[in-house]
Amino acid sequence: MAISLKELLLGLYLLIQHDYYRERLMALQGGVPVVLFAGMFAVLLVALWLTAHIRSAPVRYLFALLFFASTLFFDVYTQVSAEYLTYGTFVSLIYSGGFIDEALYQYRASILVCAAGALPLLFGIALAPRRRLPLPGIALVAAPLCALLLLTGILFVRGGVGARGLPAMYTPLAYLNLFAYEAASSTVGPRETVSLPRHGQAIGNDIVLIIDESVSGNYLDINVEHGVRTNLGQSPPGATLYNYGYAAAIANCSADTNVTLRYGGTRSDYLRINSTMPSIWQYARRAGLRTVYIDAQRTGGRLQNLMSKSERKEIDEFVQFDGIPVRDRDMAAAQKLIELLGNDTAELIYLNKVGAHFPVHDKYPDDFMIYRPALPRGRYADISDTGERDGFGGQAEDWGRYRNAYRNTLLWNVGEFFARLFARARLDNAVLIYTSDHGQDLHERGNPGLDTHCGGDPVVEEGLVPLVVIQGHGLRGLDWQRELTGNRNRSSHYNIFPTLLQLMGYDLTALQAVYGRPLSLHTEDEFTFNTRFNARLGEKANWKFIDLKEVVTPVLQ
Repeated sequence: MAISLKELLLGLYLLIQHDYYRERLMALQGGVPVVLFAGMFAVLLVALWLTAHIRSAPVRYLFALLFFASTLFFDVYTQVSAEYLTYGTFVSLIYSGGFIDEALYQYRASILVCAAGALPLLFGIALAPRRRLPLPGIALVAAPLCALLLLTGILFVRGGVGARGLPAMYTPLAYLNLFAYEAASSTVGPRETVSLPRHGQAIGNDIVLIIDESVSGNYLDINVEHGVRTNLGQSPPGATLYNYGYAAAIANCSADTNVTLRYGGTRSDYLRINSTMPSIWQYARRAGLRTVYIDAQRTGGRLQNLMSKSERKEIDEFVQFDGIPVRDRDMAAAQKLIELLGNDTAELIYLNKVGAHFPVHDKYPDDFMIYRPALPRGRYADISDTGERDGFGGQAEDWGRYRNAYRNTLLWNVGEFFARLFARARLDNAVLIYTSDHGQDLHERGNPGLDTHCGGDPVVEEGLVPLVVIQGHGLRGLDWQRELTGNRNRSSHYNIFPTLLQLMGYDLTALQAVYGRPLSLHTEDEFTFNTRFNARLGEKANWKFIDLKEVVTPVLQ
């Protein structure tokens, strides 16, 4: 009975996954590819069966847990994103591992469903085998290891591609092997010091980079009719506002964009520059600026967006808002920025806002519930980036409520943020650049899935962000107006780092040779964002062009 139950459970697991295998077979369309696929599938399947017959209970339990965890990881990602888990996406998820506790809460329902589907695999391997196979015990243990190494080798040769449609429990483990190899063989070298020439004296004004979170440019009143009020429609007292309209993000994931904004990676050379070139903090210090980082998203000193401990040491003042509710952290950030702009000290200030990352149920006060009907409220007040989507099933009506909650969040965390900043801040001696890390897919087209960004096959809106410059009247700064018309709706995040360096007094010709064109020049930007930022093992980055004719203009529900 135990033997038949073990094999029945393994068969049940494979049956549960049959759609995944069938879709891959249909895509191959016969011939040699089908033969190769079937051969590899058979090898992995036999190795799985041998794994279930390992005689040592502790070793068998270990493999059962590893395969269970691996297939659970794969299945949850697939269910949430409605996409296949690629190696590049896997690396991005690894880099976001600091938020695992929030992700577990966010996708709790999906995890439970997928765990139930993976239980037959867990028990199918873990149950004690009653049949003693005529093979040495070491051969049984070696079978899954050899199978995993074989798959890893195939993926290595093919640049991380080749596991689609194969038994899912092997795929994340093979990806993990590739990632470990890359980490062990990395030869990026030490980070360089500042070598670009500067002209002029130390900077006497503030330079501020405000990075919003998940704010899509096509939902704001500065870009579309009936957009959410941002208070960025006209110049504030003491300063002139320049709206560059739509801009292309670096990528559709927060970490990828932020690390590149801090290190200046270019489209053609972002991996090397981000790994070895000086940070924006180093350039600011060389220019005589005090460095300030305001992180409204995290608390307790936790680092995010690939910031390392060594980079943290380059920041003179590191600000987080422990004890302040998530809903009020952008207002606390506005207050802190007001204080810094008025302290008569020249500073580089980098601000990561809370913005409008999901969950958007409770990121705004009741008084700002202007757009209705919205998502149910009251359960996610303490969640910054994730949360179980109670009352949200991904249907058309659910996304309608989501979009209204998103608008209410923008009204508070963008509109009210700038209303308070402009009412009280000293802006005459500062240059502020405002953008967002990436845009959003709010499923205006009715496409499947529950995610809003970071997908491997994103819609153009995921890379569409606002870009605004605000310069104080007391400064003789850059001539923003000269190229504003030509650069409007044609610039990108890649123009921000060289702009910051030019504002710090670094030589324009020298910085342009390394980092590209600032906003003071005609940007000639490609207007693309990177959907495969973690291009590994010979893969190429994948650039998605943003055709503004394809952008969906939101309509009021």
